[in-house]
Amino acid sequence: MTALHPPKVEYFDPAAKTNTDPKGIVRDVEEYREEPFGLYMARPTPGRTQFHYLESWLLPDLGLRITDFWFTPGHERDQDFYLDVVDIRRENGVWVATDLYLDLVLRDKKSVQVIDTDELLAAVTAGLLSPADGERALGVSHTTVDGLATHGHDLRGWLSTKDISLGWRRH
Repeated sequence: MTALHPPKVEYFDPAAKTNTDPKGIVRDVEEYREEPFGLYMARPTPGRTQFHYLESWLLPDLGLRITDFWFTPGHERDQDFYLDVVDIRRENGVWVATDLYLDLVLRDKKSVQVIDTDELLAAVTAGLLSPADGERALGVSHTTVDGLATHGHDLRGWLSTKDISLGWRRH
Protein backbone atom coordinates (compact mmCIF):
# COMPACT_ATOMS: atom_id res chain seq x y z
CA MET A 1 0.00 0.00 0.00
CA THR A 2 1.21 3.51 -0.75
CA ALA A 3 1.37 6.12 1.99
CA LEU A 4 -1.98 7.38 3.23
CA HIS A 5 -2.96 10.62 1.51
CA PRO A 6 -6.04 12.82 1.04
CA PRO A 7 -7.99 12.37 -2.21
CA LYS A 8 -6.01 13.70 -5.17
CA VAL A 9 -7.66 16.55 -7.08
CA GLU A 10 -6.87 17.38 -10.70
CA TYR A 11 -8.06 20.32 -12.83
CA PHE A 12 -8.83 20.29 -16.56
CA ASP A 13 -9.21 23.74 -18.13
CA PRO A 14 -10.27 23.54 -21.79
CA ALA A 15 -10.29 27.33 -22.28
CA ALA A 16 -6.69 27.70 -21.06
CA LYS A 17 -5.67 24.33 -22.60
CA THR A 18 -4.05 23.31 -19.31
CA ASN A 19 -4.19 20.36 -16.93
CA THR A 20 -3.16 20.93 -13.32
CA ASP A 21 -2.05 17.75 -11.58
CA PRO A 22 -2.60 16.95 -7.89
CA LYS A 23 0.81 18.44 -7.02
CA GLY A 24 -0.18 21.77 -8.60
CA ILE A 25 1.99 21.37 -11.69
CA VAL A 26 0.33 22.98 -14.71
CA ARG A 27 0.78 21.10 -17.99
CA ASP A 28 -0.04 22.27 -21.51
CA VAL A 29 -2.71 20.22 -23.27
CA GLU A 30 -2.58 19.51 -27.00
CA GLU A 31 -6.27 18.75 -27.35
CA TYR A 32 -9.46 19.03 -25.37
CA ARG A 33 -12.78 17.86 -26.78
CA GLU A 34 -16.08 18.27 -24.97
CA GLU A 35 -18.91 15.87 -25.69
CA PRO A 36 -22.34 15.63 -24.03
CA PHE A 37 -21.08 12.61 -22.05
CA GLY A 38 -17.64 13.90 -21.05
CA LEU A 39 -14.31 15.58 -21.70
CA TYR A 40 -11.36 14.26 -23.74
CA MET A 41 -7.78 15.37 -23.09
CA ALA A 42 -4.53 14.51 -24.90
CA ARG A 43 -1.11 15.73 -23.82
CA PRO A 44 2.57 14.82 -23.61
CA THR A 45 3.99 13.89 -20.20
CA PRO A 46 7.38 15.61 -19.94
CA GLY A 47 9.61 14.31 -17.18
CA ARG A 48 7.93 10.89 -16.96
CA THR A 49 10.13 7.91 -17.69
CA GLN A 50 7.36 5.27 -17.71
CA PHE A 51 5.19 6.92 -20.37
CA HIS A 52 5.56 9.82 -22.77
CA TYR A 53 1.95 10.66 -23.65
CA LEU A 54 -1.54 10.16 -22.29
CA GLU A 55 -5.11 10.43 -23.45
CA SER A 56 -7.97 10.59 -20.96
CA TRP A 57 -11.74 10.77 -20.98
CA LEU A 58 -13.63 12.16 -17.99
CA LEU A 59 -17.07 10.54 -17.80
CA PRO A 60 -19.01 12.22 -14.97
CA ASP A 61 -22.16 10.10 -15.18
CA LEU A 62 -20.10 6.92 -14.85
CA GLY A 63 -17.74 8.28 -12.18
CA LEU A 64 -14.73 7.32 -14.30
CA ARG A 65 -11.59 8.72 -15.84
CA ILE A 66 -10.40 6.37 -18.57
CA THR A 67 -6.77 6.77 -19.61
CA ASP A 68 -4.58 5.33 -22.34
CA PHE A 69 -0.93 5.68 -21.31
CA TRP A 70 1.60 5.62 -24.14
CA PHE A 71 4.36 3.65 -22.42
CA THR A 72 8.03 4.22 -23.15
CA PRO A 73 9.86 1.16 -24.53
CA GLY A 74 11.03 -0.95 -21.63
CA HIS A 75 8.24 0.31 -19.36
CA GLU A 76 5.27 -1.35 -21.06
CA ARG A 77 2.46 -2.77 -18.91
CA ASP A 78 -0.03 -5.47 -19.73
CA GLN A 79 -2.98 -3.09 -19.96
CA ASP A 80 -4.94 -1.24 -22.58
CA PHE A 81 -6.78 1.25 -20.38
CA TYR A 82 -6.51 2.49 -16.81
CA LEU A 83 -9.79 3.49 -15.18
CA ASP A 84 -9.76 5.77 -12.14
CA VAL A 85 -12.89 5.95 -10.00
CA VAL A 86 -13.46 9.68 -9.60
CA ASP A 87 -15.93 12.35 -8.63
CA ILE A 88 -16.18 14.91 -11.45
CA ARG A 89 -17.69 18.37 -11.22
CA ARG A 90 -17.48 21.58 -13.23
CA GLU A 91 -16.58 24.96 -11.80
CA ASN A 92 -16.71 27.95 -14.17
CA GLY A 93 -15.78 25.88 -17.21
CA VAL A 94 -13.01 23.96 -15.41
CA TRP A 95 -13.52 20.24 -14.92
CA VAL A 96 -12.43 19.04 -11.47
CA ALA A 97 -11.74 15.34 -10.84
CA THR A 98 -11.34 14.05 -7.30
CA ASP A 99 -9.77 10.60 -7.17
CA LEU A 100 -11.69 8.11 -5.02
CA TYR A 101 -8.70 5.75 -4.67
CA LEU A 102 -10.04 2.72 -6.57
CA ASP A 103 -8.62 1.94 -10.00
CA LEU A 104 -9.34 -0.69 -12.61
CA VAL A 105 -6.77 -2.09 -15.02
CA LEU A 106 -8.39 -3.21 -18.27
CA ARG A 107 -6.91 -5.63 -20.75
CA ASP A 108 -9.47 -4.91 -23.47
CA LYS A 109 -11.54 -7.95 -24.46
CA LYS A 110 -9.60 -10.06 -21.90
CA SER A 111 -9.89 -9.04 -18.24
CA VAL A 112 -10.29 -6.29 -15.68
CA GLN A 113 -8.66 -6.03 -12.26
CA VAL A 114 -9.70 -3.73 -9.39
CA ILE A 115 -6.71 -2.33 -7.50
CA ASP A 116 -6.04 -0.05 -4.52
CA THR A 117 -8.94 -1.31 -2.40
CA ASP A 118 -6.56 -1.11 0.57
CA GLU A 119 -6.05 2.62 -0.09
CA LEU A 120 -9.80 3.23 -0.23
CA LEU A 121 -10.45 1.40 3.04
CA ALA A 122 -7.53 3.14 4.78
CA ALA A 123 -8.76 6.57 3.61
CA VAL A 124 -12.29 5.91 4.90
CA THR A 125 -10.95 4.55 8.21
CA ALA A 126 -8.70 7.62 8.63
CA GLY A 127 -11.55 10.01 7.84
CA LEU A 128 -9.94 11.28 4.62
CA LEU A 129 -12.96 10.06 2.65
CA SER A 130 -16.51 9.87 3.93
CA PRO A 131 -18.18 6.46 4.24
CA ALA A 132 -20.74 7.64 1.65
CA ASP A 133 -17.98 8.49 -0.85
CA GLY A 134 -16.27 5.17 -0.10
CA GLU A 135 -19.52 3.33 -0.76
CA ARG A 136 -20.02 5.30 -3.98
CA ALA A 137 -16.50 4.36 -5.13
CA LEU A 138 -17.25 0.69 -4.50
CA GLY A 139 -20.54 1.01 -6.37
CA VAL A 140 -18.82 2.58 -9.39
CA SER A 141 -16.20 -0.17 -9.45
CA HIS A 142 -18.83 -2.92 -9.14
CA THR A 143 -20.99 -1.39 -11.88
CA THR A 144 -17.94 -1.01 -14.13
CA VAL A 145 -16.69 -4.56 -13.58
CA ASP A 146 -20.20 -5.93 -14.17
CA GLY A 147 -20.67 -3.86 -17.34
CA LEU A 148 -17.29 -4.86 -18.74
CA ALA A 149 -17.76 -8.55 -17.85
CA THR A 150 -21.22 -8.60 -19.43
CA HIS A 151 -19.68 -7.30 -22.67
CA GLY A 152 -16.63 -9.59 -22.79
CA HIS A 153 -14.36 -6.95 -21.21
CA ASP A 154 -14.88 -4.87 -24.35
CA LEU A 155 -14.75 -1.21 -23.32
CA ARG A 156 -16.23 0.06 -26.58
CA GLY A 157 -19.01 -2.55 -26.44
CA TRP A 158 -19.99 -1.69 -22.88
CA LEU A 159 -19.91 2.08 -23.43
CA SER A 160 -21.95 1.80 -26.63
CA THR A 161 -24.87 0.54 -24.50
CA LYS A 162 -24.71 3.90 -22.73
CA ASP A 163 -24.57 5.91 -25.99
CA ILE A 164 -20.93 6.77 -25.32
CA SER A 165 -18.41 6.58 -28.15
CA LEU A 166 -14.86 7.50 -27.19
CA GLY A 167 -12.43 8.73 -29.81
CA TRP A 168 -8.75 7.92 -29.31
CA ARG A 169 -5.63 8.76 -31.28
CA ARG A 170 -4.42 5.16 -31.45
CA HIS A 171 -7.39 2.88 -30.65
